[in-house]
Amino acid sequence: MTLSGEAPMGATPRGARLPRQERRAQLLESALEVFVAQGYHAAAMDDIAERAGVSKPVLYQHFPGKLELYLALLDSSCDAIIDSCRAALESTQDNKQRVAAAMEAFYDYIASHDGAFRLVFESDLTNEPAVRAAVDRVTTECAAMIADVIHDDTGLPDEAARLLAVSLVGMAQVSARFWVTDAAGISRPDAVALVSGLAWRGIRGYPLTDEH
Repeated sequence: MTLSGEAPMGATPRGARLPRQERRAQLLESALEVFVAQGYHAAAMDDIAERAGVSKPVLYQHFPGKLELYLALLDSSCDAIIDSCRAALESTQDNKQRVAAAMEAFYDYIASHDGAFRLVFESDLTNEPAVRAAVDRVTTECAAMIADVIHDDTGLPDEAARLLAVSLVGMAQVSARFWVTDAAGISRPDAVALVSGLAWRGIRGYPLTDEH
């Protein structure tokens, strides 16, 4: 059954046996849908088990509690955006294109239909230290990669490069979240071009070696 009372499309029939890793993936997918729809506090393990088409004991065989399940999802979501940022920076040696690619990585992630970004950027559990640490890891690791590029190309001190990098990450995720909820009249490519253009006009003044 779904949260609306309908059977979920493609759900595995209750009682069907799956290899452990497949079952874990299925449970995480169902949990993501419930957490995104309801938030952490309103979501219940009963809802997640029902969504996945399994009994609660099966759910607890994989995750000892709701927090552990949420953290597993959160870690996966954080890894996804960090990996996308790394791939964007490694996709070119042209710094203007790097800015655009990194910006696009955030917009693509936040525009994803599964709403996973809400676990990272709009969690209602940030008072939990483990959750706060996971969320902060996105900014810390993405900014560290960007800071390395800034430092290598500008010669700025590490702390200055890191501050600029954190600012770029903040610009990317805040503007992308605004775009997905309040600026739907702007296409994703146009939004990325607007914001990356703003970021490039600022960062190239330090200056970067391949300034355009």
